[in-house]
Amino acid sequence: MAKGTLYNKVWDAHVVDQLPTGQTQLFIGLHLIHEVTSPQAFDMVAEKGLKVAYPNRTFATVDHIVPTKSQARPFQDHEAEQMMGAIEKNVKKFGIPFFDFKSGNQGIVHIIGPEMGLTQPGMTIACGDSHTSTHGAFGTLAFGIGTTQVRDVLATQCLGLDALKVRRVNVNGKLKPGVTAKDVTLTIIQKLGVKGGIGYAYEYGGSVFDAMTMEERMTVCNMAIEGGARAGYVNPDQTTFDYLKGRKYAPTADKWDKAVAYWKSVASDKDAVYDDVVDFNGGDIEPVVTWGITPDQSVGVNDRLPEIGRFPADEVKTVELAYRHMDLKPGAPIKGTPIDVAFIGSCTNGRLSDLREAAKVARGRKVAKTVRAFVVPGSQQVKAAAEKEGLDRIFTEAGFEWRAAGCSMCLAMNPDKLSGREISASSSNRNFIGRQGSKDGRTMLMSPAMVAAAAIEGKVADVRELMK
Repeated sequence: MAKGTLYNKVWDAHVVDQLPTGQTQLFIGLHLIHEVTSPQAFDMVAEKGLKVAYPNRTFATVDHIVPTKSQARPFQDHEAEQMMGAIEKNVKKFGIPFFDFKSGNQGIVHIIGPEMGLTQPGMTIACGDSHTSTHGAFGTLAFGIGTTQVRDVLATQCLGLDALKVRRVNVNGKLKPGVTAKDVTLTIIQKLGVKGGIGYAYEYGGSVFDAMTMEERMTVCNMAIEGGARAGYVNPDQTTFDYLKGRKYAPTADKWDKAVAYWKSVASDKDAVYDDVVDFNGGDIEPVVTWGITPDQSVGVNDRLPEIGRFPADEVKTVELAYRHMDLKPGAPIKGTPIDVAFIGSCTNGRLSDLREAAKVARGRKVAKTVRAFVVPGSQQVKAAAEKEGLDRIFTEAGFEWRAAGCSMCLAMNPDKLSGREISASSSNRNFIGRQGSKDGRTMLMSPAMVAAAAIEGKVADVRELMK
């Protein structure tokens, strides 16, 4: 049993009661909502004649269904317009702060929480979106929840949750040039599997994480859920505190020292006990590309696709389906696989640092004529900052489309979709069949810089060769 970990400390500090089901009733410090999973939840609250328990702990934005080409209202998609209307009505009715298009702070929910300073160490956080684990980068326990649980948090500010085991995931050493946080998280998932984290919270640590920026840590924690973990987090440190200082909702100067003292206290003790410990050598990690239909089906960019006989018997059917769907062959190189679409964005890799890395590759080059490529900033703040640096011009001169903020082709609940059998190089988080809007479409996950390299070459390429 884990002891002395951040998970244990934050969990214990938020326990309200033990439920008859055996679950723990946990108080939720911050509730983030968006337009897709909240309408039915608000309806259920209203039907019972209830109010939102803590509207000051609830914050709303719009991201999943919003178009990224033109955001003029009404939206052409009737269902998307209905969802927009519903959240506008509900935030007004219940007095919830709302980051809409007019605010200048609209964006993907897991990007705006941190950039607004809402996400802070020691918190419990919930959102009706599976990638809420992103916020664990700040030393929080952050849980993706379903619509009925969104209802529960709106009405009570509590959740019924099962306690988790804690696995420490150490990545030590130093990453080589061209290797990014996306490659780190894809490598962890590849080695531990998409079911490896079931029943666990992942605590990420080691010298590689110590050296990471907050945006890099967010990328890894974002995909903890893809490895089956219920949550993923990094212990707060000076990097965390420097990131938060001065942000809109961060503690003010007169409360700062007290807040930092508390944040330091929730970090795992040096003698913390874990249920499991796994070690990786950062120097062994290469740029990674997924070849299949689950995030653990991946290889290094210069590796060949694995033979089916290498897989356990219970995985063979999924592997065979992956090869059929992707139209790839065991033993073939992943490098050189032609692409049709290049997408840079999502809550995994739509931050300013991601765009900077992709722009380094795109600068002075041209997107291949066979590729349609676009860049979608993760928030209005990211878009404005990128434009101030001239990143938008670098992308457009190279042949990328420059879009407005939104989830875009990560899940295609908006006009940004694959068509037919198109294959995409994507900086998003899931390569499931149909995930990017076409039941026959194919997705290869990689870092933003690797996506930019693929867009330029018209095929999967090793970004390190373009960096020379």
